[in-house]
Amino acid sequence: MYTPAITGTGVFTPAQVITNAELVKAFNAYVDIYNAENAAQIAAGDVPAKEYSSEEFVFKASGINQRYVLDKKGILDPHVMHPLLRQRSDDEPSQMAEMALDAALKALEAAGKTAADVDAVICAASNLERAYPAVAIEIQNLLQINGFAFDMNVACSSATFGIQAAADMIRSGSIRSALVVNPEICSAHLEWRDRDCHFIFGDVATATLIERADAATGPYFEIKSTRCATDFSNNIRNNNGFLRRSRPDGVADRRDMQFMQNGRKVFKEVLPMVSDHIANHMAAEGIDAADLKRLWLHQANKSMNDFIGKKVLGRTPEAGEQPNILQDYANTSSAGSIISFSKYSNDLQDGDTGLICSFGAGYSVGSVILQKRG
Repeated sequence: MYTPAITGTGVFTPAQVITNAELVKAFNAYVDIYNAENAAQIAAGDVPAKEYSSEEFVFKASGINQRYVLDKKGILDPHVMHPLLRQRSDDEPSQMAEMALDAALKALEAAGKTAADVDAVICAASNLERAYPAVAIEIQNLLQINGFAFDMNVACSSATFGIQAAADMIRSGSIRSALVVNPEICSAHLEWRDRDCHFIFGDVATATLIERADAATGPYFEIKSTRCATDFSNNIRNNNGFLRRSRPDGVADRRDMQFMQNGRKVFKEVLPMVSDHIANHMAAEGIDAADLKRLWLHQANKSMNDFIGKKVLGRTPEAGEQPNILQDYANTSSAGSIISFSKYSNDLQDGDTGLICSFGAGYSVGSVILQKRG
């Protein structure tokens, strides 16, 4: 048996930013257009008028100030309201692979390793660009990695599920190391015309290098334990699968082809599931709340994270104990907890314990207990 460890992480951040002010201005312009075009139906009571959004509403609902995106022009055009991403030829690197490559190279550099040291690539993401060939194999090819690669999707929990898969393979001795990459083009599956969710997501890619601890060339985080759980729910759903073209019922503009959620039910059902999952995982490993130096949570909603942090620690988290990055990045699905870990982990000391947790559609939840070494 070998000991798995996180030895490096990398984050790709798009160049374009949309502030709440920009987003709300575009959304409200769309509302004016929609209400004018549907004035007769609205007056007859057949169609409800759309309501304005506001910066105050967005921040109160989410804790988000801005988000990074691959294309802001299309999103902010009230006649378009979605990113305008160029269709690439099959001979070009895909958008997701290009993002993941940037993050992966940064993770390798942070670990002091090269692609020759990697045996496997796991592309773990909510929004895979295509059904096949696997995006992970394309990333493997771009990095010229010998070995194997595969895609996996457990929605927002994909990163922690991917880490568990990699850690288990390293423990068994079947591989020496793996890159778990999380390229998320969340802007392409968000319905920017829906007031209840138009502010939620941003785009990003993260990468985590997981190796045998005895191969680390510098400080690292030993993976002490991993735990995953799922419980089926329709309260977060996206029906935009590859079978959609066989359905003739107005598929081009069906609302269920983008991200949908029943926010109140999600809040009510997911919070106790996640809090209990973390508490049970810590108890099984003999870790008390007082032993936990850092919580790197999924970045979906500030209120959710504040609740979980308080429940796990038994008190309100102090500054830095449960870092949030969603005010800058918004919800980036599987990548959020890894961004938080990448940006807020270097200050931990030898022997300090932390926990990564992601959760979301499925329902799904994954947690990783780490201990700093070196």
